[in-house]
Order: sequence, then structure tokens, then C-alpha cells
Amino acid sequence: MAWHDALFYLLSIVLVLMLIGAPVAFAFIGANIVGAWYFMGGGAGLTQLLNNGFGSLSSFGLVPIPLFLLMGELFFRTGLGMRMFNAIDLLMGKVPGRLSYVTVVGGTAFSTLSGSSMGSTALLGSLLVPEMERRGYKRHMSIGPILGTGGLAIIIPPSAIAVLLATLAKIDIGDVLIGGIIPGLILASLYMVTIWIKTKIDPDAAPAYDVESMPLLQKLKIVAKDIIPMLSIIVMIVIMMLTGFATPSEAAAFGALGVIVLAALFRALSLEAFKLSVTGALKVTLMAYLIVFGSATFSQLLAFSGASSGLIQWAVSFDLPPVLMLMAMVMVLLALGTFMEAISIMMITVPFFFPLAQSLGFDLVWFSIVTLVALEVGFSTPPLGLNLFVMKGVAPAGTTMKEIYLAAIPYIICSILLLVLMVIFPKIVTWLPYLSTG
Repeated sequence: MAWHDALFYLLSIVLVLMLIGAPVAFAFIGANIVGAWYFMGGGAGLTQLLNNGFGSLSSFGLVPIPLFLLMGELFFRTGLGMRMFNAIDLLMGKVPGRLSYVTVVGGTAFSTLSGSSMGSTALLGSLLVPEMERRGYKRHMSIGPILGTGGLAIIIPPSAIAVLLATLAKIDIGDVLIGGIIPGLILASLYMVTIWIKTKIDPDAAPAYDVESMPLLQKLKIVAKDIIPMLSIIVMIVIMMLTGFATPSEAAAFGALGVIVLAALFRALSLEAFKLSVTGALKVTLMAYLIVFGSATFSQLLAFSGASSGLIQWAVSFDLPPVLMLMAMVMVLLALGTFMEAISIMMITVPFFFPLAQSLGFDLVWFSIVTLVALEVGFSTPPLGLNLFVMKGVAPAGTTMKEIYLAAIPYIICSILLLVLMVIFPKIVTWLPYLSTG
């Protein structure tokens, strides 16, 4: 069978199963079963498929996923996350638009632990938008920053999505996690500059209100008690990976233990909070492991049928400059991001895009971060970005989709600017990973 026929055959099965309502992981597993029977010799092919799939689940590199998820669940079910939000709010004082800044600063910290763009958008939207509305903020000042920081969840470590992408692409997990640090901080900074410009152009967009001033000593106490302990866990994880003291799996274990110890010290660790955290982390972990199983076997099936090598040779035969090929791949990611969630997109694109990127001479760690940023942009791109509809679901009554679209656009521009910067200056991504590996 020609490679394009094999590709069409396999993708058609996936799409049909997804259209009739099958979860994405089961759609890929279904296609794998049919494909293995056809391409790999019936029962023997199915046995080989199962062996390959279960072998992919035994990878030590998957361990950070449940640990990072447990860490995030504990951080917020014990109330440690809200302590940090409230502390940042108090420290901002009378800064114009301070709640928008709080959203970016606190939301960035939250996003690193939640690892879910839609989850971050939903939680921040339900908690912060009503409060900002009550203070007289215009909707573009309340909704926009939340849509932006929700996307930071998949860029800044510890990010379970980044771990999953590195696992699917078979590249170093630690390098991908570390590679997201500088781009994530640049993006958060661009968001804050955007807020500052908006408050200068339209001071009424974020009305000032009286805040009781605090002496310096009290501010230092708040920082020491409610901010430094929480941020120290994230910093500890990054330093452990940067210095090589711990693998990503070991650093994730230290992080989860650190949150448990902190919650106990603050007397916020209850049996109920622990049970809910474990249950929440377990649900997402099982989904992620099913996805790894389906994706690993699907990639092998594509290689066995000749579909992946045929597609790469076809794409390279156009002899286009690598930058144009990169633009084409980013456009595909943006388009898919308007109607699919991140994990589904990765399952479809990773088997094709990463071998193609390698053949074009791209650094795969760099390409991983480009992929994550492109996914983040797609989630907030009008008219069909998933985060836009999540925001509509949690926004105050009367909020229109037009208001949400307009609020998202400046932050989309920031993300596109980051993509351009990463293309022009690849060391934004690669400097830290290669520094850590010598």
C-alpha cells in the first residue's frame, strides 16, 4: 500500500471514532488495533502492538506527570495557592490595575502547578473576574490577563503537558522543562507591559481605590510567610534539574513532598484535601497514560506502514526554506487549537512534526517550546479557541463573546511576538538546557 493510502486509512479511523464520540485515546487505540491487524500480520501484529504499548508505559520519564499533578492539586486544595494570591494583592498597594497584575503574577505561579490551560482559565476566571467587576474594572482588563496566564500553564515548569510532549517526542524531559523557563517569563513580562500600556491609555479601565498602607516590616513578613515558601518549591525543582542534582522525576517527588510539608506546617493539610488531591491527580494521570499508550503504538504503526517516512519525504521534496516549513507547522497547530485540546493535538502532530523538524535541522528542545507556545495561542484564538468558551462559561452574566474575543487579542499578539523572538534568537530556549548539561 502506498504511504499516502496508509496515512489516509489510519487517520480516517481515528477521525471517525472521534466524530462518533470516542475519547481521543480510545480513538487512537482503535485505529492501532485495526492497523496492526492489517499491516502487521493479524494476531501476531496485535501481540507486538501490546508489547510495544506496555513497554512505552514502563518509561521512568513518565513519573513526573502524576507527581506534578499531585503537587498542583495539593497546592490549591489546601488553600496555599489562595494565600499567595492574597499576599501578592496586598503587596501591590495602589498600583493602577493592580488586580490585573495580580492575575499575571499569581496566575503564572498557579499555572506552573496546575499544568492545565483550560483548568487555569476556569479557576482564575471564576475567582478573579467577579472581584474585578465589583471594583469597576472593564472586562478587557479582567478577562484578557486570565486568558493569557491560562496559557502559561503549558510553558513554565513544572508542566505536566511539557513532560507529556517530551515523552511522546522521545526527547529529554528535563531539557524541555528547563527550556520553557525563559520564554515563559518573557511572555509573563509582555503581558504585564500590555496591562501597563492599557492603564496609561485608559485609566478608567482599572479604577484606583484606597488601600490601607502597610509598613515595610509588615510587607516583609507577608513575603516571608505567604510568598517565599510557595515559590521556593518551584525554584527548588528548577535548581535541582539545572544543577543535575536530581532527575525530573526525582525533582517532581521532592516538589510534591515539599507541598505536603508546607501544608502541614500551615495546618492546612486535611485528610479530605489529600484524598481529593490524589483522586484528581489519578484521573488525569490515567488519561495521560492511555494517551501515551495510544500515541506510542500509533507512531510505530505509522513507521511500519511507511506513512511517516513517506510524508516527511513528500514535505521535504518541496525544497522550501526551513522557516517556511516551520510557519506551516505552526499554522496547523494554531488551526487545530481552535477546536481541539492540547493532548489530542500532540497525539496527531508529534509523530509527523518532530521527525520533520529533525530532518530540517531544528533543535528538538527548541521546537518543543515553539510547539507549546503555538498550542497556547491556538487555545485563545477567535472564534473557536477552547479557552474562549471556558471563559464564557465562568464569566459574569451578560459577558458577550465579542468582549472575550477583544480581550484576548492583545495577549495573542504577545504570544506571537514571543514566537518571533524564539525564531530570531533560539538561545532564548536553548541556553538554559545546554548550560545545565554543560
